[in-house]
Amino acid sequence: MRDRFKRSVERLLPTDARLGDLFWPFHRNPKRKAPTARRRPAGASRLAEVAGFGSNPGCLLMFEHIPEDLPAGRPLVLVLHGCRQDAESYDRGAGWASLAEERGFSVVYAQQREANNPRRCFTWFRPSEVTRDRGELMSIRQMVAHTAERAASDPERVFITGLSAGGAMTAAMLANYPELFAGGAIIAGLPFGAARDATRAFDAMGEAPEKSPREWSELVRTVSPRISRKPAISIWHGTADETVALSNGLALVEQWRDLYRLPQEAFVEKRMKGRRTRIWPDREGKPLVTFHEIDGMGHGTPVERGEGGGYAATVEPFMLEAGFSSTLEIARTWGLTRRWKR
Repeated sequence: MRDRFKRSVERLLPTDARLGDLFWPFHRNPKRKAPTARRRPAGASRLAEVAGFGSNPGCLLMFEHIPEDLPAGRPLVLVLHGCRQDAESYDRGAGWASLAEERGFSVVYAQQREANNPRRCFTWFRPSEVTRDRGELMSIRQMVAHTAERAASDPERVFITGLSAGGAMTAAMLANYPELFAGGAIIAGLPFGAARDATRAFDAMGEAPEKSPREWSELVRTVSPRISRKPAISIWHGTADETVALSNGLALVEQWRDLYRLPQEAFVEKRMKGRRTRIWPDREGKPLVTFHEIDGMGHGTPVERGEGGGYAATVEPFMLEAGFSSTLEIARTWGLTRRWKR
């Protein structure tokens, strides 16, 4: 069990380490390169565990992959796994680290501890864990700042994605720190503020709470009253998801659509095999909210088996063969798929 007294004391003491975590954006040095990565045996995970990344009030684990000799000013992607997963299993299924190696960007994984949650779910429903600069949210933010500093990442190209509980935590990160992210992809997740305790969390998973679009968006406005930057939001949900109901994907659409003041009927629809995609653009035509409704898919991340970056290397729990790679499609919309010159 987490030492709550220690956490309370840490919050009251403004140590140098904790004060340093509050400064953002990180500084860029165009001549700087990321530190040389350690050699890993063939077949080993590309992810390296990182300690000492901050005060870590949420008691999470951190893993990262920074390609060797990565130039300064490259993008960074933060990934949050789902329940009963860990960073390595999610990465084997989603292929984010291998894609980062091929295309030239950094990847950060936050990993939940069983001591916090026996099923390794991020605590997206507890207010103390999803309040700005507190709990698990602060730990995740510290991870991003730590890798961004080491890799001299471009602060204008930081992205976030997550599945299920990690998707709900992705929504919480985007709601509390919209200025940090250029885009976010929420997979089989729930809207920010859908629950405030474990009992209501299970209820929300079964059916999203009944709220108007304005009520959903007000939950974000309350924690971020002035949004200077609008991260592009994509939402991915299977129509046969029996773990997190499709109504949560629809509620996420309404939360961000209303927040961005996009008319409900002002969307562009695309139909692909087994999928319906609706896009709400801004006045300049930039997609701000996108909803991917995947026919017949259950609870998980849509993946495609194959070799190379962005493909599923192995069969992993809640990583569902869908005939397309959501990792590659998300990365493409974020402008991450162009090859880089070493």
